[in-house]
Amino acid sequence: MTDSIGRRRVRVLSGLAAMGSGLVYASALAQTAPPFAQLFRDTRDAPRQIELDAEVERAQGLARQAAARPNPTISVMTENVAGRQPYTGFDRAENTLQLNQAIEIGGKRSARIAAGKAGLDAATARTRDGRITYAYQLALAYAGAEIADRRIELAEDELEEAQSDLHAAQALVDAGKEARLRSLQAESEVNAMAALLDTAKAERVGAYARLSALSGQEVSFTALAEPLLARFEARSGYGPIDPLQTAPYLAAKAEREAAERRLVAARRQATPDVTLSVGVRRLEADKANALLAGLSVPIPLFDRNRGNIDAAEAELRGAQARDSAALLDIKAEIAAAMALNEAADARAASAERTLKTAEETYRMARLAYEAGKSPLIELLAARHGLGVARGVILDAAAARLDARARLARLKGLTITGEPVQ
Repeated sequence: MTDSIGRRRVRVLSGLAAMGSGLVYASALAQTAPPFAQLFRDTRDAPRQIELDAEVERAQGLARQAAARPNPTISVMTENVAGRQPYTGFDRAENTLQLNQAIEIGGKRSARIAAGKAGLDAATARTRDGRITYAYQLALAYAGAEIADRRIELAEDELEEAQSDLHAAQALVDAGKEARLRSLQAESEVNAMAALLDTAKAERVGAYARLSALSGQEVSFTALAEPLLARFEARSGYGPIDPLQTAPYLAAKAEREAAERRLVAARRQATPDVTLSVGVRRLEADKANALLAGLSVPIPLFDRNRGNIDAAEAELRGAQARDSAALLDIKAEIAAAMALNEAADARAASAERTLKTAEETYRMARLAYEAGKSPLIELLAARHGLGVARGVILDAAAARLDARARLARLKGLTITGEPVQ
């Protein structure tokens, strides 16, 4: 029994630290998730990453289109034909070939180009923020698969210990030192632990399926090449973090600047375009050619672009509000992340102490029961307390990883410390 506790102690403290070095590179390797840093690099072709890239490509196309000038038009016109005398034929026809070119004035094109560039900057900032969020979600999914593995280990150890308690109870019943009821109670505990093990195995399937789907894999992973939970230790400080340099705020700021540029473009769009026309006219009656030149300016009587201007002003107000809200949210999230990381370290240390106490309590309860000095109920209670303590260790490790992942997200890093571009 003492050896079993010792083995469990090593497994709890070490986790899966030796998983990567112990892998057998065989056919099953294709279903083993690589170390997290490599997995994140490999997900550049994942659907969520492709969606982010497409947003930037869309903005690039719009920015290129914003620089385009109006197309010229060519018109051909014939006059003074198919009428009454003397215009029955084509002898007095006047044929005109004319080129028309719209000229944008009032700085419309430059404003449109600036708005397109600002839109591209905003899309780039949004994409980086989205990529950082994706790295955060992938880290949680990776850790979720590891936690599922660890929960199976816990359930297997509890089942093994419950079976050991059952054997001890049956021995005392056979010796006439315990009632048959005690062995039935121990047997019920074994059945309950077996059910928990089945549940843990089912949850593991879901955890690996979620990791595979998030990373864009059609075939589900079945193992991890690297543990994440065991790589984090307590630290003395977790800051500072400049809220003005965080990805969410930079994205909101870029959106506000893009809205400002679009408002300028909408206001300048109200200025009418000037159309220049030049052409040549053939006068058949005189057998002569003549040049034509013209200038046309629309009268802004009905359309002054007020609807688009009002919409752009409203969009700017919304972007300014989101900018301010984002800064407040980021400041609050930074403060919360600092506190959560410190609390997670304290929780992990407390969980270690709790596990040591629970292990010693179970050891003493087992010795006392086997010696006939305590009832079975005390042994079952001690083993239950040990199971809870092991779960507390795992929960504390999961909480620490989540806190570190939040902090890394605010810093623009992956959970393993690589910058996200």
